[in-house]
Amino acid sequence: MTVRTEIHRNVAWIQLDRPPLNLFDSGLQLAAERALRAVDGQPGVRAVVFTGAHGTFSAGGDLKEMTSLTGDAVAEYAARISRLTREVAALPVPVIAAVQGLALGGGCELALAADFRICSPTARFGLPETPLGLIPGAGGTQRLPRLIGTSRAKDIVFSGRQVDADEALRIGLVDLVVPAADLRAAVTEWALRYTAHPAGALAAAKQAIDASQEGPLAQGLDHERELFAPLLAAGERTRWFHRFRQTPASPASPVTSASPTPPVSSVSSVS
Repeated sequence: MTVRTEIHRNVAWIQLDRPPLNLFDSGLQLAAERALRAVDGQPGVRAVVFTGAHGTFSAGGDLKEMTSLTGDAVAEYAARISRLTREVAALPVPVIAAVQGLALGGGCELALAADFRICSPTARFGLPETPLGLIPGAGGTQRLPRLIGTSRAKDIVFSGRQVDADEALRIGLVDLVVPAADLRAAVTEWALRYTAHPAGALAAAKQAIDASQEGPLAQGLDHERELFAPLLAAGERTRWFHRFRQTPASPASPVTSASPTPPVSSVSSVS
């Protein structure tokens, strides 16, 4: 049981590797947390990708472990899986879930905590907890309706049914479907749209958009203003404004130019 981390071209790839279905038991949850914290805050990491080994993302929680939980261990398990998805959502960089095969239960909720979801045609998404006498416990009841609407979310949660890649794209659950052989390249290309932008501006934009889901419009506008003003005053803004003025014929040049942070490339694993 391992979580493998690879950092290449300023993108951190975090791969769940617990064969055969990458089920989340306590060990995998903790390993994923450690891997996440290891890449969070590294100056060379400008985007994070979650993926799974063995042709699947994650089929969810380990039912064998879940049925054995008693007393305080129940609350501990629930808090741990919820904490993982919260930490994923709170990362200050773009997060992409690269999904093949099953993304069920906690696996689906991990994908929902990402900013974007890109999958292969083999992907199947689902929240099967309700037919088992539970409800999603790692954000599924909150993030899914925000993403695809209340009625569609209720259908998926109430029924526990699986959503294939075509339907997921149609209802807005995923952003792109590509052949399995092209998944890594497509995800890399998507991530590199953002990695050359100023880190502070990206983090603030993500924080402001995410906050818009949590309160009234007026509150969100106030929060946006609070984030905007420090960026306008910062030296990072001056440097990027200058670069933009130097290339007036190509407005997209700050996007496509090389990242000011030197590329990082490394591989590690957490068990």
